[in-house]
Amino acid sequence: MKRKNGIDRRDMFSAAALLAGSGTANAAATAATPDVYSRLGVRPFINTTATLTINGGSRLLPEVIAAIEQASHFHVNLDELMEKASARLAELLKVESGLVTSGAAASLSHATAACIVGADPEKMQQLPDLRGLKNQVVMPRESRNVYDHATRTLGVEIVEVNSTAELESALGPRTAMVQVLGEHFGGSNFGLAQVAPIAKKAGVPILVDAAADYLIVPNPYIALGADLVAYSGGKILRGPSTAGLLVGRKDLIRAAWANSAPHHAFGRAMKVSKEEIVGMVVAVETFLQKRNLQDEFREWESWYAHISERIMQVPGVKAQVRGPQRGGPFPTLTVSWDPMLIGLTAGDVGKQLSDGEPRIASHASGNGNSFLIRPVALRPGDHKIVAERLTQIFKSAPKGVKKSPPAPPSVAISGRWDVNVQYITGAAGHKLFLSANGNKITGTHFGWALEGKLSGAMDGDRVDFRSVLPVGGQTLTYAFTGKVDGDTMSGDIDMGEYGKARWTARRA
Repeated sequence: MKRKNGIDRRDMFSAAALLAGSGTANAAATAATPDVYSRLGVRPFINTTATLTINGGSRLLPEVIAAIEQASHFHVNLDELMEKASARLAELLKVESGLVTSGAAASLSHATAACIVGADPEKMQQLPDLRGLKNQVVMPRESRNVYDHATRTLGVEIVEVNSTAELESALGPRTAMVQVLGEHFGGSNFGLAQVAPIAKKAGVPILVDAAADYLIVPNPYIALGADLVAYSGGKILRGPSTAGLLVGRKDLIRAAWANSAPHHAFGRAMKVSKEEIVGMVVAVETFLQKRNLQDEFREWESWYAHISERIMQVPGVKAQVRGPQRGGPFPTLTVSWDPMLIGLTAGDVGKQLSDGEPRIASHASGNGNSFLIRPVALRPGDHKIVAERLTQIFKSAPKGVKKSPPAPPSVAISGRWDVNVQYITGAAGHKLFLSANGNKITGTHFGWALEGKLSGAMDGDRVDFRSVLPVGGQTLTYAFTGKVDGDTMSGDIDMGEYGKARWTARRA
């Protein structure tokens, strides 16, 4: 139905794309400066890590930028906007319905809520109290990952399965849904094809986490039996980094919207704005109607060829292009080097890339001698800067030299140690059970609630060891460094994305 001014929903979502196509958005992008960041003391960077959220996600399409800018000047009712956006997404993607969310993780949370309580407002208000409600999500073991937290945030229990027999046994009256990791760009041993017939027979809805995938019409997961599929908007689709998609069964999509903002339900905190809704729809339109991924792949591979040609002029450096894979449906470039010819770790290379001008963000970290370059967030011409910087770094690197052997341990540290971990806020008691063999340290780390193996080394009175504590679909890593003084130890802990902490330990 057209509005009084003669503009229908198709016109509304296409207007921004037409404006951008005229060159307005491209001109704006060309004129853009990093002042908005630099005046805050933040240095922007060339991004070789592709679509990592912590590095800003992907580059917004010019059409998306134009749509967001246009949408910001007007006000609309979000229920009305989402209804029209959902219909447009359904039309574009050939699915029953679609929902713009505040990211793929929010899609998982809203889908879980929809499968638990539907659109019953009394039950919606009860969440995350699951008394009297379905409280389990069944998941193949190989599908578990760090993003499970978006599902677990509803309070559900994740039930792992690894075979058809285990799946059949796990499904029951407490099962809200089955969740599977997307696998279109990589194989699986026990994935959607094996799960769908059993879940369908039991009447249990299936959610696929396809956050990193690009859109395919018709949807391959729905064709295999999925009821809902979640995508990220800020990855290869190049929509808003704070947006995502949930597509599939119309009744469940409507229930997911009811459970999300602006409605006063569990998902109220996961707000999606009018600008993000319009921007996401335009990203989908542009992806399907204007972009040619194979051309983009070929362009990226030409960038890789340039980088490879330059850096491989340095003896000991190698580069290899790898094709799309599960979790990264685009070609990548692996850069590696002979540590005997180039005396740098990947961490050393990463630091030099980050410290230089212009700053370059990379996957180069740790003590290895290789790292991955991913293309999606690179701008045309960035690859030449990356190639020159890497060439300079490798050319000026010291030759690999054998390190001096560590000093003998100053203290025998085998045994149990009671540890106090002091976080930025709060503290916790941990335990370490250490076994020393020469300079080598092995053992077990018992955290506040979790436990895992540790390993490392001593150098005189210095200790350096790392523990890995598995939890759900992810692992927590604690990198301990410090000094031993008789029956006490103390130092720092690096917890990766969770920051740093101080630790002190006393022999039990």
